[in-house]
Order: sequence, then C-alpha cells, then structure tokens
Amino acid sequence: MITARVWREKKPRYLNQIGRCKGCGRLFFPPRRVCDGCRGREIETRAMSETGRVLTYTIIRVAPPAFAQEVPYAVAVLEMDDGARMLTQVTDVAPEDIRTGMRVRLEFRKIRQHGRTGVIAYGHKAVPE
Repeated sequence: MITARVWREKKPRYLNQIGRCKGCGRLFFPPRRVCDGCRGREIETRAMSETGRVLTYTIIRVAPPAFAQEVPYAVAVLEMDDGARMLTQVTDVAPEDIRTGMRVRLEFRKIRQHGRTGVIAYGHKAVPE
C-alpha cells in the first residue's frame, strides 16, 4: 500500500470518523474538504455510530485477485444510526442470509495483505447485531 494513502486514510479508517458540513448538516464517510450538497468548506469531524442497517447489497462471486479466496462475499451500503452512509463488506453471515434492513455493527478487521511486502490493511467490516 502506498504510504501517502495510509496517512491520508488513517483517521477515518482507524478512528471511525465522519465529516459533517456545518452549513447544511450533511454527513460524509470518509470526511472530505468540500460538501457535495451545498459546496460549503466548513467541515467538522466526529465519531461515527458503530451500528446501522443494510440499505442495499450485492454478492461478489467473481472477485479481483486480492479477494479471490473470499468468494462469495457480500458488499453493502450501510446507513449508520447517525445517518452516515458507507460501503463495506458484510461478514460472519452467509451471503444468502443478508437482507435489506438487517441490523449490523462495525468491527475493525483485516481487509487484506499486500503482495510481497506483507503490509496488512485494516478497516471496517459489518457483522450482524
């Protein structure tokens, strides 16, 4: 993994942070510098809720090489209890048992290991509540 990317993503990835526009109140994950709703630039960061529900999902059966050993797996758009939305893998449940509206909670887990360097990337995964 590129070192600059690790540092850029460190806070939202490791501290569960979201951005909130002070102008219109819109929430973002990951935090950004400009609101895509009102184009405001006053963005504050805060902790994201760790529980939410599945809005929509898909089951991946043909994966990129880095995730080929995990197929089939589910990726879902979650709406967290504070209103933030995020895309993440749903795990610890059979893909065919995932349903829209299913309650989930975020856990911090290994996402993948990078090639020859062996650098491990961690991040959020959703598990049933």
